[in-house]
Amino acid sequence: MSQQLRIKLALYINYFVFAILLNSVGIVILKAQKNFGVDEVQASVLELFKDMPIAIASFLVASFLPRIGYKKAMLAALAIVTMASVMMYFGNSFLTAKLLFMCVGISFALIKVSVYSTIGLITNSQNEHNSLMSSIEGFFMFGITFAYFMFPFFNKEGQPDSWLNAYLVVAALCALSFLFLLFSDFKEDEDFPDRDISDDFVAMFKLMSRFVVIVFVLSAFLFVMIEQGIMTWLPTFNERVLDIPENLAIILTSVLFISTGIGRILAGILVKRIPWFWLLLVCLVCAMAMVLLVLPEAINAKITGVESLLDIPLIGYAFPIVGLFLAPIYPLINSVILSALPKDTHSSMSGLIIIFSAIGGTLGSRMIGYLFKNIGAESAFSYTVIPMIVLMICLVLLNRMTNKSIA
Repeated sequence: MSQQLRIKLALYINYFVFAILLNSVGIVILKAQKNFGVDEVQASVLELFKDMPIAIASFLVASFLPRIGYKKAMLAALAIVTMASVMMYFGNSFLTAKLLFMCVGISFALIKVSVYSTIGLITNSQNEHNSLMSSIEGFFMFGITFAYFMFPFFNKEGQPDSWLNAYLVVAALCALSFLFLLFSDFKEDEDFPDRDISDDFVAMFKLMSRFVVIVFVLSAFLFVMIEQGIMTWLPTFNERVLDIPENLAIILTSVLFISTGIGRILAGILVKRIPWFWLLLVCLVCAMAMVLLVLPEAINAKITGVESLLDIPLIGYAFPIVGLFLAPIYPLINSVILSALPKDTHSSMSGLIIIFSAIGGTLGSRMIGYLFKNIGAESAFSYTVIPMIVLMICLVLLNRMTNKSIA
């Protein structure tokens, strides 16, 4: 196996593991309302405990992470989440859930900056960068899908703590990923500018002085606000609005992640033939149509008597397919900005991506949680059309500016 292939495989495996951990938050929010006696707004704070550590850790480490070493950073992240998963199993409380997601957030900051920066080191063109970014992000979605089948498998009726067994499996996967990465031979770029850590922070802030970067981070912020709001609250929506039993509500949510994974894999292929801007524009229009046309049909279907997946009518599966159209947006706009900037700025730019994505994810989840409680679960998702329209405007501006030299 070639060195480059081993590196790529390590990136895929790490992303798969963190996909399970990060996106179990929607499941834990549902279980927290049932097992830990918290309401929707209180439960949504788990997203804050996940995303704010991502933002803070990214700010602190992104600019000088290359000096630490991407491999060492990823090994540290895997060790932290292995211990945190075991802690969640034995702790079994809302407090340990908060601590779990705090550890996951800190660790994912290390993983994501490392992965994004490593992609820049092992690719040689924008198309190659776009394709690898989309495929890794697509694989991430299949990790989420695995989580949404694994947790229901362990979740037994009449045994309120049985779902926690899933975290022992997660801990084992993290440990295996640690060992695989430990024995992977990373040859990292050691040609850093001659500057100290304070200069690195200045470099990160200088990136924010570029209008194209401002437009980009706003785009990333808006997208994650939309995606995370839907992903986190879809299990609760399926149970409360569609009247689907808890385990089936969780499994049904996997349709969103499967469609998102397929969408990102397809985007990695299509972007080689279709300009990224037109691909994303069509995807956004289709996503808005799903929210405005398909979602109301699912709500009005009045699904009843569901005991298995076969009892759910086709309209119940329709809205989660919105993931197919949302899927290409995030990896492609990330790839567009990273491939347009010099490689020595990729670590700092990756930090900015993660910081604003984390803030967007937290606000998206909190916003939908607030709407669920105060306006009603039936209407909450319809408000995602507003940031979709603003995101479309940002994409128009981003396309115009990245057609010029910004290096």
